[in-house]
Amino acid sequence: RRHGLNALFLCVSPFRLKDLEVPKLGDSDVHVKMLAAPINPADINMIQGTYPLLSPLPAVGGNEGVGEVLEVGRRVTALSPGDWVIPADAGLGTWRTRGVFPAEMLLKVPSDIPVLCAATLSVNPCTAFRVLADFESLAPGDSVIQNAANSGVGQAVIQIARASGIKTINVVRDRPDLPKLVERLKALGADHVVTEEMLRKPEMKDIFKSIPRPRLALNCVGGKSTTEMLRHLQPKGTMVTYGGMAKQPVMVPVSAFIFRDVRLRGFWMTQWRKDHAQDQGSVARMMDALCQLIRKGQLTAPACTEVPLQDYRAALEASMKPFVSSKQILLL
Repeated sequence: RRHGLNALFLCVSPFRLKDLEVPKLGDSDVHVKMLAAPINPADINMIQGTYPLLSPLPAVGGNEGVGEVLEVGRRVTALSPGDWVIPADAGLGTWRTRGVFPAEMLLKVPSDIPVLCAATLSVNPCTAFRVLADFESLAPGDSVIQNAANSGVGQAVIQIARASGIKTINVVRDRPDLPKLVERLKALGADHVVTEEMLRKPEMKDIFKSIPRPRLALNCVGGKSTTEMLRHLQPKGTMVTYGGMAKQPVMVPVSAFIFRDVRLRGFWMTQWRKDHAQDQGSVARMMDALCQLIRKGQLTAPACTEVPLQDYRAALEASMKPFVSSKQILLL
Protein backbone atom coordinates (compact mmCIF):
# COMPACT_ATOMS: atom_id res chain seq x y z
CA ARG A 1 0.00 0.00 0.00
CA ARG A 2 1.15 3.51 -0.76
CA HIS A 3 1.23 6.37 1.73
CA GLY A 4 -2.15 7.85 2.56
CA LEU A 5 -3.49 4.37 3.26
CA ASN A 6 -3.73 2.87 6.70
CA ALA A 7 -1.67 0.53 8.85
CA LEU A 8 -2.35 -1.21 12.16
CA PHE A 9 -0.51 0.06 15.23
CA LEU A 10 -0.51 -1.55 18.70
CA CYS A 11 -0.69 1.53 20.90
CA VAL A 12 -0.13 1.56 24.65
CA SER A 13 -1.75 3.23 27.69
CA PRO A 14 -4.27 1.70 27.50
CA PHE A 15 -3.57 -1.08 25.01
CA ARG A 16 -5.54 -0.94 21.81
CA LEU A 17 -5.09 -1.78 18.16
CA LYS A 18 -5.51 1.33 16.01
CA ASP A 19 -5.85 1.84 12.28
CA LEU A 20 -3.76 4.92 11.46
CA GLU A 21 -2.65 6.64 8.29
CA VAL A 22 0.94 5.99 7.23
CA PRO A 23 2.88 9.30 7.28
CA LYS A 24 4.17 10.85 4.09
CA LEU A 25 7.66 9.70 3.05
CA GLY A 26 10.29 12.38 3.64
CA ASP A 27 13.55 12.72 1.70
CA SER A 28 15.54 10.96 4.44
CA ASP A 29 12.84 8.49 5.42
CA VAL A 30 12.21 4.81 4.81
CA HIS A 31 8.81 3.15 4.42
CA VAL A 32 8.93 -0.25 6.13
CA LYS A 33 6.55 -3.20 6.13
CA MET A 34 7.09 -4.86 9.52
CA LEU A 35 7.35 -8.64 9.41
CA ALA A 36 7.71 -9.77 13.03
CA ALA A 37 8.35 -8.23 16.44
CA PRO A 38 8.91 -9.90 19.83
CA ILE A 39 7.54 -8.98 23.24
CA ASN A 40 10.51 -8.49 25.58
CA PRO A 41 10.53 -7.77 29.34
CA ALA A 42 11.83 -4.25 28.63
CA ASP A 43 8.76 -3.61 26.42
CA ILE A 44 6.51 -4.48 29.36
CA ASN A 45 8.60 -2.32 31.72
CA MET A 46 8.27 0.65 29.35
CA ILE A 47 4.51 0.22 29.28
CA GLN A 48 4.43 0.01 33.07
CA GLY A 49 6.48 3.21 33.27
CA THR A 50 9.35 1.52 35.18
CA TYR A 51 11.97 1.59 32.41
CA PRO A 52 14.59 4.38 32.13
CA LEU A 53 13.54 4.97 28.51
CA LEU A 54 9.92 6.10 28.13
CA SER A 55 8.19 7.19 24.92
CA PRO A 56 5.82 10.19 24.95
CA LEU A 57 2.19 9.07 24.92
CA PRO A 58 0.34 8.10 22.83
CA ALA A 59 2.98 5.61 21.74
CA VAL A 60 3.37 2.44 19.69
CA GLY A 61 4.81 -0.47 21.66
CA GLY A 62 7.82 -2.61 20.80
CA ASN A 63 11.57 -1.99 20.70
CA GLU A 64 12.67 -4.86 18.49
CA GLY A 65 11.65 -6.53 15.25
CA VAL A 66 12.42 -6.88 11.56
CA GLY A 67 10.81 -5.27 8.55
CA GLU A 68 11.15 -5.09 4.77
CA VAL A 69 11.90 -1.80 3.04
CA LEU A 70 9.12 -0.83 0.63
CA GLU A 71 10.30 2.61 -0.43
CA VAL A 72 13.08 5.08 0.40
CA GLY A 73 13.33 8.87 0.26
CA ARG A 74 15.45 10.46 -2.45
CA ARG A 75 18.36 11.19 -0.07
CA VAL A 76 18.56 7.63 1.27
CA THR A 77 21.47 5.71 -0.28
CA ALA A 78 22.26 2.97 2.25
CA LEU A 79 18.92 1.17 1.89
CA SER A 80 16.85 -0.06 -1.05
CA PRO A 81 13.40 -1.63 -1.51
CA GLY A 82 13.52 -5.29 -0.53
CA ASP A 83 16.20 -4.84 2.16
CA TRP A 84 15.54 -6.15 5.65
CA VAL A 85 15.98 -3.69 8.53
CA ILE A 86 15.95 -3.76 12.32
CA PRO A 87 15.89 -0.87 14.83
CA ALA A 88 19.21 0.87 15.37
CA ASP A 89 18.10 1.78 18.91
CA ALA A 90 15.27 1.30 21.39
CA GLY A 91 12.00 3.21 21.21
CA LEU A 92 11.15 2.68 17.53
CA GLY A 93 7.68 1.26 18.15
CA THR A 94 7.80 -2.01 16.21
CA TRP A 95 4.34 -3.38 17.02
CA ARG A 96 2.81 -2.12 13.76
CA THR A 97 2.21 -3.37 10.24
CA ARG A 98 3.80 -0.37 8.47
CA GLY A 99 5.94 2.55 9.47
CA VAL A 100 7.88 5.49 8.08
CA PHE A 101 11.16 6.02 9.92
CA PRO A 102 14.26 8.22 9.49
CA ALA A 103 16.92 6.11 7.77
CA GLU A 104 19.40 6.62 10.63
CA MET A 105 17.01 4.80 12.98
CA LEU A 106 17.38 1.56 10.99
CA LEU A 107 20.11 -1.05 10.49
CA LYS A 108 20.27 -3.24 7.41
CA VAL A 109 20.47 -6.97 8.09
CA PRO A 110 20.90 -9.83 5.61
CA SER A 111 17.65 -11.31 4.33
CA ASP A 112 19.17 -14.80 4.07
CA ILE A 113 18.78 -15.47 7.81
CA PRO A 114 15.54 -16.81 9.34
CA VAL A 115 12.95 -14.13 9.98
CA LEU A 116 12.66 -15.04 13.69
CA CYS A 117 16.44 -14.70 14.09
CA ALA A 118 16.31 -11.26 12.47
CA ALA A 119 13.31 -10.21 14.58
CA THR A 120 15.11 -11.10 17.82
CA LEU A 121 18.61 -9.98 16.82
CA SER A 122 18.98 -6.42 18.11
CA VAL A 123 18.48 -6.93 21.87
CA ASN A 124 19.26 -10.34 23.37
CA PRO A 125 22.04 -11.63 21.07
CA CYS A 126 23.72 -8.21 21.09
CA THR A 127 23.56 -8.11 24.90
CA ALA A 128 25.00 -11.64 25.10
CA PHE A 129 27.77 -10.76 22.63
CA ARG A 130 28.80 -7.65 24.53
CA VAL A 131 28.77 -9.09 28.07
CA LEU A 132 30.92 -12.00 26.88
CA ALA A 133 33.35 -9.72 25.04
CA ASP A 134 33.67 -6.50 27.03
CA PHE A 135 34.38 -7.37 30.67
CA GLU A 136 36.83 -10.30 30.78
CA SER A 137 39.30 -11.57 28.18
CA LEU A 138 37.91 -15.08 27.89
CA ALA A 139 39.76 -17.84 26.05
CA PRO A 140 38.71 -21.33 24.95
CA GLY A 141 38.43 -23.54 28.03
CA ASP A 142 37.42 -20.68 30.35
CA SER A 143 34.00 -20.80 31.98
CA VAL A 144 31.08 -18.44 32.58
CA ILE A 145 28.24 -18.76 35.08
CA GLN A 146 24.85 -17.15 34.45
CA ASN A 147 21.38 -17.12 36.01
CA ALA A 148 18.06 -17.05 34.14
CA ALA A 149 19.83 -19.22 31.60
CA ASN A 150 16.54 -19.97 29.81
CA SER A 151 15.98 -16.28 29.02
CA GLY A 152 16.59 -14.88 25.55
CA VAL A 153 19.99 -13.52 26.60
CA GLY A 154 20.80 -16.74 28.44
CA GLN A 155 20.12 -18.89 25.38
CA ALA A 156 22.28 -16.59 23.25
CA VAL A 157 25.11 -16.67 25.83
CA ILE A 158 25.11 -20.49 25.74
CA GLN A 159 25.39 -20.58 21.96
CA ILE A 160 27.93 -17.77 21.49
CA ALA A 161 30.09 -19.19 24.28
CA ARG A 162 29.89 -22.69 22.77
CA ALA A 163 31.03 -21.34 19.39
CA SER A 164 34.02 -19.72 21.15
CA GLY A 165 34.99 -22.81 23.16
CA ILE A 166 33.87 -21.25 26.46
CA LYS A 167 32.14 -23.49 29.02
CA THR A 168 28.85 -22.39 30.58
CA ILE A 169 27.32 -23.10 33.99
CA ASN A 170 23.65 -22.24 33.66
CA VAL A 171 21.40 -21.49 36.62
CA VAL A 172 17.60 -21.80 36.34
CA ARG A 173 14.73 -21.76 38.81
CA ASP A 174 13.34 -25.12 39.84
CA ARG A 175 10.07 -25.92 38.04
CA PRO A 176 7.77 -28.84 37.22
CA ASP A 177 9.26 -29.37 33.75
CA LEU A 178 12.89 -29.02 34.84
CA PRO A 179 14.22 -32.14 33.02
CA LYS A 180 12.71 -30.88 29.76
CA LEU A 181 14.32 -27.45 30.23
CA VAL A 182 17.70 -28.98 31.08
CA GLU A 183 17.52 -31.10 27.93
CA ARG A 184 16.66 -28.08 25.79
CA LEU A 185 19.51 -25.95 27.16
CA LYS A 186 22.02 -28.77 26.75
CA ALA A 187 20.86 -29.18 23.15
CA LEU A 188 21.84 -25.52 22.66
CA GLY A 189 25.31 -26.26 24.02
CA ALA A 190 25.01 -25.76 27.79
CA ASP A 191 27.77 -27.65 29.61
CA HIS A 192 26.09 -27.66 33.04
CA VAL A 193 22.54 -26.73 34.12
CA VAL A 194 21.82 -26.31 37.84
CA THR A 195 18.98 -24.89 39.92
CA GLU A 196 19.38 -21.96 42.29
CA GLU A 197 19.08 -24.41 45.18
CA MET A 198 21.93 -26.54 43.80
CA LEU A 199 24.27 -23.51 43.90
CA ARG A 200 24.41 -23.91 47.69
CA LYS A 201 25.19 -27.63 47.70
CA PRO A 202 28.62 -29.31 48.00
CA GLU A 203 27.98 -31.11 44.69
CA MET A 204 28.92 -27.88 42.91
CA LYS A 205 32.56 -28.77 43.62
CA ASP A 206 32.23 -31.72 41.25
CA ILE A 207 31.64 -29.34 38.33
CA PHE A 208 34.96 -27.63 38.97
CA LYS A 209 36.90 -30.89 38.75
CA SER A 210 36.53 -30.75 34.96
CA ILE A 211 36.32 -27.00 34.25
CA PRO A 212 37.88 -23.94 35.92
CA ARG A 213 35.87 -21.69 38.19
CA PRO A 214 34.29 -18.89 36.18
CA ARG A 215 35.99 -15.53 35.74
CA LEU A 216 32.71 -14.02 34.57
CA ALA A 217 29.22 -14.18 36.11
CA LEU A 218 26.18 -12.81 34.30
CA ASN A 219 23.25 -11.70 36.44
CA CYS A 220 19.77 -10.66 35.39
CA VAL A 221 17.92 -11.78 38.52
CA GLY A 222 19.27 -10.22 41.74
CA GLY A 223 18.58 -11.35 45.29
CA LYS A 224 19.79 -14.69 46.65
CA SER A 225 20.48 -16.07 43.17
CA THR A 226 23.17 -13.45 42.70
CA THR A 227 24.76 -13.95 46.11
CA GLU A 228 25.01 -17.71 45.66
CA MET A 229 26.32 -17.43 42.11
CA LEU A 230 29.00 -14.98 43.24
CA ARG A 231 30.45 -17.56 45.67
CA HIS A 232 31.67 -19.65 42.72
CA LEU A 233 33.44 -16.77 40.95
CA GLN A 234 37.24 -16.81 40.72
CA PRO A 235 39.22 -14.23 42.72
CA LYS A 236 39.37 -10.96 40.77
CA GLY A 237 36.44 -12.20 38.67
CA THR A 238 33.68 -9.95 37.37
CA MET A 239 29.92 -10.08 37.83
CA VAL A 240 27.93 -8.15 35.22
CA THR A 241 24.32 -7.26 36.03
CA TYR A 242 22.08 -6.56 33.04
CA GLY A 243 18.65 -7.19 34.57
CA GLY A 244 16.77 -7.53 37.85
CA MET A 245 13.93 -10.00 37.33
CA ALA A 246 13.57 -10.76 41.07
CA LYS A 247 13.21 -7.02 41.80
CA GLN A 248 15.60 -7.55 44.72
CA PRO A 249 18.97 -5.86 45.34
CA VAL A 250 22.31 -7.48 44.56
CA MET A 251 23.67 -8.67 47.91
CA VAL A 252 27.42 -9.20 48.15
CA PRO A 253 29.36 -10.35 51.25
CA VAL A 254 32.07 -7.88 52.30
CA SER A 255 34.56 -10.76 52.24
CA ALA A 256 34.04 -11.16 48.50
CA PHE A 257 35.39 -7.63 48.00
CA ILE A 258 38.20 -7.76 50.56
CA PHE A 259 39.57 -11.27 50.14
CA ARG A 260 38.63 -12.09 46.56
CA ASP A 261 38.60 -8.61 44.99
CA VAL A 262 35.53 -9.36 42.85
CA ARG A 263 34.29 -6.64 40.50
CA LEU A 264 30.65 -5.71 40.07
CA ARG A 265 29.70 -4.05 36.80
CA GLY A 266 26.50 -3.15 34.99
CA PHE A 267 25.44 -3.31 31.36
CA TRP A 268 22.57 -1.77 29.37
CA MET A 269 22.48 -2.38 25.63
CA THR A 270 20.72 0.94 25.00
CA GLN A 271 23.57 2.82 26.71
CA TRP A 272 26.16 0.86 24.72
CA ARG A 273 24.46 1.93 21.49
CA LYS A 274 24.47 5.57 22.62
CA ASP A 275 28.14 5.37 23.55
CA HIS A 276 28.97 3.88 20.12
CA ALA A 277 26.66 6.03 18.02
CA GLN A 278 29.70 7.50 16.24
CA ASP A 279 31.50 4.17 16.03
CA GLN A 280 29.49 2.31 13.43
CA GLY A 281 32.43 0.00 12.83
CA SER A 282 31.91 -1.63 16.25
CA VAL A 283 28.20 -2.03 15.55
CA ALA A 284 28.84 -3.50 12.09
CA ARG A 285 31.45 -5.97 13.40
CA MET A 286 29.09 -7.17 16.12
CA MET A 287 26.14 -7.60 13.73
CA ASP A 288 28.33 -9.36 11.17
CA ALA A 289 29.70 -11.76 13.79
CA LEU A 290 26.18 -12.61 15.00
CA CYS A 291 24.83 -13.10 11.47
CA GLN A 292 27.77 -15.37 10.65
CA LEU A 293 26.93 -17.52 13.69
CA ILE A 294 23.30 -17.66 12.55
CA ARG A 295 24.30 -18.74 9.03
CA LYS A 296 26.52 -21.49 10.48
CA GLY A 297 23.65 -22.78 12.61
CA GLN A 298 25.56 -21.87 15.80
CA LEU A 299 23.05 -19.22 16.92
CA THR A 300 19.30 -19.72 16.67
CA ALA A 301 16.31 -17.65 17.68
CA PRO A 302 15.11 -18.30 21.24
CA ALA A 303 12.18 -20.65 21.69
CA CYS A 304 9.28 -18.67 20.18
CA THR A 305 5.50 -18.69 20.01
CA GLU A 306 4.24 -16.91 16.90
CA VAL A 307 1.07 -14.87 17.44
CA PRO A 308 -0.93 -12.79 14.92
CA LEU A 309 -1.04 -9.09 15.82
CA GLN A 310 -4.81 -9.28 16.33
CA ASP A 311 -4.20 -11.72 19.21
CA TYR A 312 -1.90 -9.29 21.01
CA ARG A 313 -3.76 -9.52 24.34
CA ALA A 314 -3.10 -13.26 24.63
CA ALA A 315 0.54 -12.69 23.67
CA LEU A 316 1.02 -9.98 26.31
CA GLU A 317 -0.61 -12.13 29.00
CA ALA A 318 1.55 -15.13 28.06
CA SER A 319 4.73 -13.03 28.15
CA MET A 320 4.10 -12.05 31.78
CA LYS A 321 3.43 -15.54 33.14
CA PRO A 322 6.03 -17.13 35.48
CA PHE A 323 8.49 -19.73 34.17
CA VAL A 324 8.08 -18.49 30.61
CA SER A 325 10.46 -20.38 28.30
CA SER A 326 9.00 -19.21 24.99
CA LYS A 327 9.20 -15.67 23.64
CA GLN A 328 5.99 -14.27 22.17
CA ILE A 329 6.53 -13.01 18.60
CA LEU A 330 3.90 -10.80 16.95
CA LEU A 331 3.48 -11.63 13.26
CA LEU A 332 2.74 -8.43 11.39
